[in-house]
Amino acid sequence: MDVFDTMLNVTAGHVPPPIGSSRASSPFPDSPRVIYKQNSLIEVVGQLRFAPILRIDTEPPADFQERVRLNFPVLTERTSDVFQVPPGLPPQFANLVRSSFGKQALPSSYDFVTADGLWTIQLTRDSLALTTTAYKRWEDFKARFEGGLKALVDVYKPAFFTRVGLRYQNLIQRSRLHLDSQPWSALLKPRIAGLVGSEGLDVSESLSIVSIRLPQADGHVRIRHGLAQAAGASEECYLIDSDFFTEERISTNDAFGTLDYFNSQSGHLFRWCIEDRLHDAMEPERIARPSAPE
Repeated sequence: MDVFDTMLNVTAGHVPPPIGSSRASSPFPDSPRVIYKQNSLIEVVGQLRFAPILRIDTEPPADFQERVRLNFPVLTERTSDVFQVPPGLPPQFANLVRSSFGKQALPSSYDFVTADGLWTIQLTRDSLALTTTAYKRWEDFKARFEGGLKALVDVYKPAFFTRVGLRYQNLIQRSRLHLDSQPWSALLKPRIAGLVGSEGLDVSESLSIVSIRLPQADGHVRIRHGLAQAAGASEECYLIDSDFFTEERISTNDAFGTLDYFNSQSGHLFRWCIEDRLHDAMEPERIARPSAPE
């Protein structure tokens, strides 16, 4: 069994123009913006973290719910025990402790879900996230996330964000693209395929982690990539999981300028990872990039 696990840091060597500029620099080669008809995305997550707001813990987020309920009508509460039984305690004493303290719990998060179950806004005491398994294009994702952000700012008024992140998980499943007979070396760039693309090697396990600095917003992208399996299937697939983030303080008004930048970089990065044969098999449809703000 081969496990290929690396950690790298790469820094761009030039000063970029401001975020939002059409010339915003990138460590990845420029590429046309496309939407793939055969989309390999299995999950996309946007997250905004902020200093803890205790009111989210101590009272139900009724005002927040009213602001998002039209598009996210289903509410699920996740709870965590206030008192945790110490590990290693004999069962008879553990049961006594539980009965003495009662089953106390506080909500740890509130999940507001669309009727089809494909989109979720999660609110916790220190974060707001939007997750979907049905990502099509950035403008749709952004509009839904902006609705959650507006509700957060209106109701809880966070002073600023301590982390802004955008994560894309692509799972390349060759059978879906009629590429069953193609080796990974024909579909992935050598920089990504690594030992998996080496002729004569039968690699059964591979995971690489690469952290790359971005020249905007003190940003980074952490790329996890390697062999994986699709849920409910035994077919060997390839995962490209790109987590873009900054941990600099970002004002609530500037969050989506940063997320727009991460989105543009995600397209360049994915195209930088794959060969033309895979790109063409995914049936790309070229579209215009959003206009940069004045």
